[in-house]
Amino acid sequence: MDTEQKVCLITGASSGIGYGIAKALSERNYKLVLTARREDRLNKLKSDLVSIISTDLSSPEATDVIVEHVLTTHGKCDYLFNCAGIMEAGTIDDMDIDRMSSMLRLNIESTFRLTYKLLKLFRDQGHGHVVNISSILGTKVRPTTGPYAATKYAMEALSEALRMELAGTNIYISCIQPGLVMTELHDHWEMHPKDMFSIKNPLQVEDIVEAALFIMERPGHVNIPKILVLPKEQPL
Repeated sequence: MDTEQKVCLITGASSGIGYGIAKALSERNYKLVLTARREDRLNKLKSDLVSIISTDLSSPEATDVIVEHVLTTHGKCDYLFNCAGIMEAGTIDDMDIDRMSSMLRLNIESTFRLTYKLLKLFRDQGHGHVVNISSILGTKVRPTTGPYAATKYAMEALSEALRMELAGTNIYISCIQPGLVMTELHDHWEMHPKDMFSIKNPLQVEDIVEAALFIMERPGHVNIPKILVLPKEQPL
């Protein structure tokens, strides 16, 4: 595979899994378009093969701006990595409804909008691959995390429906379902889940990057709809 000819669009690329995937693919000479709100962090990855779009994915015009940039810059897109997302959790009394609603808009609405927009491009060009960063909480729930789990259940449902709709084509849909990963996702929590659930060795971003690379390196006749990656200490 001539990776220099492959174009990848990565959302949420300023930190965590999105940043890790972007860094790994830039080192492999993929052409990248990276989006996130924090431009200063995106600038760390900017290069001749990497362009950045600092935007709030939740804004109504973001999808059109992103796709127009991809087409203007590269004329095509081979991979969409949906990595953008936030996590809000809390009891009935503690849940901040406004923050929860913002999470729903970003994790579901914005992701769905961009996915459908890119799928139309993939269909026109005859190929493409959507890789969604889901979660173990896209398959299970636990108390206080229902709204976040709902966003990942939605991603899983959409992915499976799209996979069936696109079966037999050269357009692929994959979900990576991480367990607890050391990112900034839980930085605003009073107690980190690794301490809450006594997980001494959580996953690292590199573990999820390896899963993404595995998916990308499969031959065309192989489809990987889901990969679940857990720390060995995580029972959920």
